[in-house]
Amino acid sequence: MRELVRPARLVPGARVAVVAPSGPVPDDGLQAGLDILRGWDLDPVVMPHVLDRHPEFDYLAGTDAGRARDLERAWCDPSVSAVFCARGGYGVQRMVDLVDWAALREATRATGPKVFLGYSDITSLHEAFATRLGVATLHGPMTSVLDFLKNARAQEHLRTTLFAPEETRVIRAASPRATTLVGGRARGVTLGGCVSLLAAELGTPGARVSARGGLLCLEDIGEEAYRLDRILTQLLRARWLDGVAGIALGSWQECGPYDEVRALFADRLGGLGVPVVEEFGFGHCEGALTVPFGVAGELDADAGTLTLDVPALA
Repeated sequence: MRELVRPARLVPGARVAVVAPSGPVPDDGLQAGLDILRGWDLDPVVMPHVLDRHPEFDYLAGTDAGRARDLERAWCDPSVSAVFCARGGYGVQRMVDLVDWAALREATRATGPKVFLGYSDITSLHEAFATRLGVATLHGPMTSVLDFLKNARAQEHLRTTLFAPEETRVIRAASPRATTLVGGRARGVTLGGCVSLLAAELGTPGARVSARGGLLCLEDIGEEAYRLDRILTQLLRARWLDGVAGIALGSWQECGPYDEVRALFADRLGGLGVPVVEEFGFGHCEGALTVPFGVAGELDADAGTLTLDVPALA
């Protein structure tokens, strides 16, 4: 697996576009998030369809075409240095193939890649930016989500990654419960996100063929153990996990008793023969870490660290 092109770090005064590729965005949460960004001396601009509601499906932030156009306009605007997602939910898979990826590639060639930030349903866009643009992205807190609004640790780790990424080259497990499931060290290129979305990407246009050579960061929310079993088994049967170098497991909120979830990971992932560390502290959890995707590094499952070869942003 090859390293991806890293965007430039942000500087004071940088213009940041906020998009909503998935679910509806609460206006009060959005405004609070914008205030935080302005406090970091960023210049956030909200794209036109962010506060839209789909006319028929209330779980979507506006129409598929509108959400796709917002992403295109944000990425192709030469005055914009970063594109932040307002929230996850569901909806990316409905809009991702409506995006004009040729236009995004041309904009990337013309002005360089931008910082792209999000998690949860945004997993499908992390994959698209990797396979269609070859651009490294950030898996981290979103602008209107409660953990970003209320948690100082989540805010500070993201802010440092954006402005001084050399200070977050060593990412240490945030959870005090982080433990080694399978010991050892592994080198590779980071990738991942919600495991249910990675499974849903199989067979779709532009999907990654496998996680071979990767340091795979997995998390999810609201998936009971039997569903996680089905998802991981699907990835195993599809040979998508063949050759993976190492695995970091993040948060598993609302996935049932964690002892049962841990036993499932040992059963489904332990046989891969690669280092695995659990409860690392990224994803749907309090004080979530920001983790770059597309950057080479070393995972130490015994120490609970992910050490990047280079800073997340150039």
